[in-house]
Amino acid sequence: MKSVRQNKLAAILFILPASLLFFTIIIMPIFMSGYYSFLGWDGINQPTFIGIGNYIELFTSQVAGFPKSLLNALILAFLSVFIQLPLSLGLALLLSRGVKGEKFFVAVFFMPVLISTVVIGQLWLKIYNPEYGIVNVALNSLGLEKYTRTWLGEQDTALIAVFIPIIWQYVGYHMLLMYAGIKSIPTEIREAAKVEGATEGQIDRYIIIPMLKPIIRVCVIFAVTGSLKAFDLIYVLTRGGPAKATEVPSTLMVSMIFDRNRYGFGSAIAIMIIALCFFFALAIKRAFGTEED
Repeated sequence: MKSVRQNKLAAILFILPASLLFFTIIIMPIFMSGYYSFLGWDGINQPTFIGIGNYIELFTSQVAGFPKSLLNALILAFLSVFIQLPLSLGLALLLSRGVKGEKFFVAVFFMPVLISTVVIGQLWLKIYNPEYGIVNVALNSLGLEKYTRTWLGEQDTALIAVFIPIIWQYVGYHMLLMYAGIKSIPTEIREAAKVEGATEGQIDRYIIIPMLKPIIRVCVIFAVTGSLKAFDLIYVLTRGGPAKATEVPSTLMVSMIFDRNRYGFGSAIAIMIIALCFFFALAIKRAFGTEED
């Protein structure tokens, strides 16, 4: 009995530093942002309590532009789920069949995840450059001058131009998760299906993909919540422009706090981002059902 108590005490002592760090870095800032979101505060003068005024302004003010930023984030989430994840799944299925150089290709596709987002942003700024960027240079060399654009400077093309680097950076991340899930499936299942006359496509569709359901659910949650809180790459490429064409909640929050000194309003945006991430994570989990189902 004494050893059990000593083990519990040791476990508490080991967990305590991480718990304190988690509370200080994660939990406390969330509660502080929640408190600030009910204030009208410029970060310098005495704050005034305005209740849910900031939250009302979020959805009613056309000047603030939160509905537009949320719509952009939802578009990115939609594109991530229906373009990025199918690409990742296709690559994972292809590589898991044992193609030549399998490990090499897995490493190559995952490499962009390891690169700093700021570096990736600077790289794609060069790619999209209207004068010497590879996109416009390639179009000119093919005689397609009429399709050249200032890709990050036009409202019609800026959002999709921002999304392409996001695909490039994270398609390998989701691919690796799915690839690991496929590799964990016993090879006997695939071999038994082949003996019964199933093709590779049928095996993938009716056996592998259904067994990957828990991994796909996690990837969908990561893709949606990642789009809702996307910031660094968009900020480097466009800073939310042009004319808020690529504005997302995170860039709007930074603009409100640091450019317009509206700490209360910016905190309300932060709380909305957290709430939306929780809501969509739970909704996606419910949509996929339980693993037993």
